[in-house]
Amino acid sequence: MKSFVVKSMMVMFAGWFAFAGTGFADAAPGDVIVTLGEDLNSDQRAQLLDEMDVNEDDVLMVEVTNEEEHHYLGEYISASRIGSNALSSTKITLLEEGEGVNVETNRIDWVTEAMYANALVTAGVEDADIYVTAPFNVSGTAALTGLIKAYELSTDEVIPEEQKQVANEEMVKTAELGENVGVDKAAELMTRIKEEIAEGNVETEEDLRDLIDRVAHELGIELTEEEMNGLVSLFQRMQNLDIDWNQVQDQIGKIRDNLSEFLASEEGQGLIDSILNFFNSLIDAIRSWATNMVMAFRQ
Repeated sequence: MKSFVVKSMMVMFAGWFAFAGTGFADAAPGDVIVTLGEDLNSDQRAQLLDEMDVNEDDVLMVEVTNEEEHHYLGEYISASRIGSNALSSTKITLLEEGEGVNVETNRIDWVTEAMYANALVTAGVEDADIYVTAPFNVSGTAALTGLIKAYELSTDEVIPEEQKQVANEEMVKTAELGENVGVDKAAELMTRIKEEIAEGNVETEEDLRDLIDRVAHELGIELTEEEMNGLVSLFQRMQNLDIDWNQVQDQIGKIRDNLSEFLASEEGQGLIDSILNFFNSLIDAIRSWATNMVMAFRQ
């Protein structure tokens, strides 16, 4: 199990607004919402509810279907990537205002923490503990689809189709870019572009291209022409949405603050120490192997 401060944020949004028949104004800190993939069998369902430490009679529940996944993601992800079963599931606990977002995932192997985070920030999400899981390793797309369904079940307004498409496209483009340049760099690229757009310094397509090119260069990312054009198109569409960029900027700041707090914590330091120990062991093993090779050659 991997525990991260910024992980699976998109799923949080799925459950956050899952108050069917209840407006968001009625949601309160401490409320828990669970989204479950419809194709879980009874044993898997019980396993995940036990893992989340919830009783389904005590929390608000939302189910996500594979058909819904294909509907919302089919334009951006191959059918094979989406798969034929909705399995990834989430637990969302609402926090007090200003707490920011804290995320943990288990057995989600394609959608990363920061990918969820960036899409949710775009959608205006804040202040929640999120846990995303599945009975075995899955891509995590059912959890993303829960975002759309849970929100629309709980509000009087339908999310504009363009906003749905942009959120999904952002997630997919980040994941695909991550396959080429690394998931951390891809997510950081998206985050920093949005931070600068929120500053209000991007007015023209040329401004946007220059921004993307500069940030990519700073991160050591070499974008292909196709990747550049795709990002320009995505962020132009994003700029045309009715997004509260002040809130976007504020949430990105909270995410970074939460990550810094985690790294400074005992748990975070333990994680860093374990990574350093791994690399030290690896170096020792390489040295030992090299020494043995030299001795064998001399003999």
